Amino acid sequence: MPTNPKQSEDRPEGDRIAKLLARAGIASRREIERMITDGRITLNGKPVETPATFLTSLNGVSVDGKPVAGPEPTQLYCFHKPTGLITAESDMAGRATIYSALVNAMPKDAPRVMPIGRLDLNTEGLLLLTNDGGLKRLMELPSSGVPRTYRARAFGEVTQDDLESLSEGVEIDGMRYGSIDANMERASGRNQWIEMTITEGKNREVRRVLEYLGLKVNRLIRTAYGPFQLGDLPRGQVSRIRKGDLDRFVSTLKKTGRK
Repeated sequence: MPTNPKQSEDRPEGDRIAKLLARAGIASRREIERMITDGRITLNGKPVETPATFLTSLNGVSVDGKPVAGPEPTQLYCFHKPTGLITAESDMAGRATIYSALVNAMPKDAPRVMPIGRLDLNTEGLLLLTNDGGLKRLMELPSSGVPRTYRARAFGEVTQDDLESLSEGVEIDGMRYGSIDANMERASGRNQWIEMTITEGKNREVRRVLEYLGLKVNRLIRTAYGPFQLGDLPRGQVSRIRKGDLDRFVSTLKKTGRK
């Protein structure tokens, strides 16, 4: 029972419109808030003024003049992102985005999807895509502790001891990075192949940490995100995660108590 009945009575019924639209796969909550500010979202023909608008359903809600359907079942896809693509819907400089490749790679009956996290222009490998804004947000939160694994080819000299020191975390230019599991795979001349697993996913984290160790990264591949592996998925192609595997993973996340 609520510890504060008055607070329970004062709280509007339903959920915030931004949360409902994120669950419906329209965009992330932050992007939806921008869309509301721009007047792109309406309720019964009138612009929504605040993301704190509470609704019990999306009936009457439109985005860019198009009615929004109710939330679809959560789906998750693996995409082997090539280098040279921006992880965004559009790019002011006119560069190709992941959606340029997804037009032909996604199944014809697939819902609108959003990337979970980002891979920069010159990073390749596993990029997860979902139609569920809530799942996207949860997986991106550093506090969720979802591991991401990368293979980096880097030029320079480094020892396994140097890499193992990263398990204690490191501070670079005022930015603190948490524990990193890093291991030398093999060397070819002065190029080293290094496997790194991080759990925070801060911007350009792998590149910055290796540069801090005196290495120059010339290839970076994400090979895993949580339990989901890149495997032998061809570059530019997509595969859908089986519902059972997705449900087990979501259940594990929920057991952490973070929703």
